[in-house]
Amino acid sequence: MKAPLLAFNDKGIYCEQADVYLDPWRPVTNAIITHGHADHSRWGNKNYITHHFNVPIIKHRLGDINVTGKEWNETFTINGVKFSLHPAGHIIGSSQIRVEYKGEIWVFTGDYKTEDDGISTPYEVIKCHAFITECTFGLPAFKWTTQAEVMTDINNWWAENRAEGKTSVLFGYSLGKAQRLLKYLDTDIGKIYTHGAIENITNVVRPIIDFPTTTRITFDTKKEDLLGNIVLAPPSAHGSIWIRKMTPFVTGSASGWMAFRGARRRRAVDRGFVLSDHCDWQGLLESIKATGAEKIISTHGYSDIFSKYLQELGYDARTAHTQYEGESGEMDSKKDAEESTTNQNL
Repeated sequence: MKAPLLAFNDKGIYCEQADVYLDPWRPVTNAIITHGHADHSRWGNKNYITHHFNVPIIKHRLGDINVTGKEWNETFTINGVKFSLHPAGHIIGSSQIRVEYKGEIWVFTGDYKTEDDGISTPYEVIKCHAFITECTFGLPAFKWTTQAEVMTDINNWWAENRAEGKTSVLFGYSLGKAQRLLKYLDTDIGKIYTHGAIENITNVVRPIIDFPTTTRITFDTKKEDLLGNIVLAPPSAHGSIWIRKMTPFVTGSASGWMAFRGARRRRAVDRGFVLSDHCDWQGLLESIKATGAEKIISTHGYSDIFSKYLQELGYDARTAHTQYEGESGEMDSKKDAEESTTNQNL
């Protein structure tokens, strides 16, 4: 039996023929990186290859690294293996990695979503023989409403809070979610203030995307300046001394985990908005079908449940352990999702 084109080992996803790793979680010589989130792009590799939109992002996060940027669909060959990067739609600069050798094609998705968010290059279907897919939200309980509907709810919530003289504090990941929210906040309602972590990464990608004006919150920012306006902050800021400056404030969180009431309770937020940078259940299934792949490897998320369901559909499906975390900052909400399977017909 011949060795698979891509294999999982203690360092990451490995292509032995090319001596290249995809999103390694331990330092290696050659790494191809799907996107800038910390669980997929780690410090310590000798050489990095990624999409050129992602270059300034990982340089900002990792410092002085040896990185080469590639265009979408640009083929580069290493020891006879053809590689190319294709849009994943997850966040700005996020890629799927296509790997081809002697007519065999594998695709590693990294993280991905199929809804066009207007800032990430939209997801592209790639035909292949083997498909390595995340399944962060791989349960039928997860079914997203459209981004337009969610953003309307968020802007209405902000307007209501402004009318009551309160500051709106909206939590979202510094890279990806925050920029998606920022792009569609209605500045006719008021001003947008940002936590420093969000302001820093937003400034990195401003040359790529046109965003509304934001104001960084500093030590000199007065509470009166914030009243009626909206503050974008990372989840880690919740409950911190930093947030006391916002009083009186109302909190909201934008995440796929907000599909469950228990998630909002556990996060101690006043309002939850269901907005994810990952596929929902149907999005995963439709993406897999569109590739035409027979072999499906499920990684981070509800991999066991999802893979079992794929087997029932007739796929050659299995799981693989990785150190990717999905929406890790809110993974305590997985308990709510697991409990929900009781009433779901897989």
